[in-house]
Amino acid sequence: MYAFVTGPLLWLSFLICIIGVLYRVVQYIRGLNWQIDRVAYTAYPGQGAKAAAKSILHWIIPFGSRNWRIKPLYTIIFFAFHAGLILVPLFLEGHVAIVEQRWGISWPTLPSGVADALTITVFVTAACLIVRRIALPEVRILTTAYDYFLLALTLAPFVTGFFAVQEIGNPQFWLILHILAGEALLIAIPFTKLFHIVGFFLSRAQIGMDFGIKRGGMKGRGLAW
Repeated sequence: MYAFVTGPLLWLSFLICIIGVLYRVVQYIRGLNWQIDRVAYTAYPGQGAKAAAKSILHWIIPFGSRNWRIKPLYTIIFFAFHAGLILVPLFLEGHVAIVEQRWGISWPTLPSGVADALTITVFVTAACLIVRRIALPEVRILTTAYDYFLLALTLAPFVTGFFAVQEIGNPQFWLILHILAGEALLIAIPFTKLFHIVGFFLSRAQIGMDFGIKRGGMKGRGLAW
């Protein structure tokens, strides 16, 4: 079972994820209006790239944008949650060992204590995000069962992985479940709101280019739009 879920099933999960994400990216770019968007962006690539990078940078840095600064507690919770989601899968010693075994490449890993702390941080901040969805009317009205399902799907690899590492119950059972949960998450990325992992950069780049070129960024510089 272990050989299957870490072999053919893992490859299939990565393949579906990568092809699905590439398809969504192409569809996003093709969905841009040719006259309104793509002509202006291609006519001023330097200004567009600069504005896109600025827009992305301001939103991936804590308190880098005004929206982050006016909600400091939420900002801390949001970035702590996402830091754990990113750092643990990428730098967990067990994950890096599998990559080295399969493809012969490796990189520095997190100490086990740090990985455990980040995992617990994910649990705590996820609980805070759930409370926020329930407590704030403006968030609650937009929340559906689908959103809770995606959060559960996101947390599943962390919960099962934590149980496996801490040897709670049957570690082998939790390890298999952990791998399956991770593969389910990979497969879900192109088909659900989890696509925002990539879509965030696309939309922020587009918004940055839009304002950097058309909406005042090049006012008075001979812009024909």
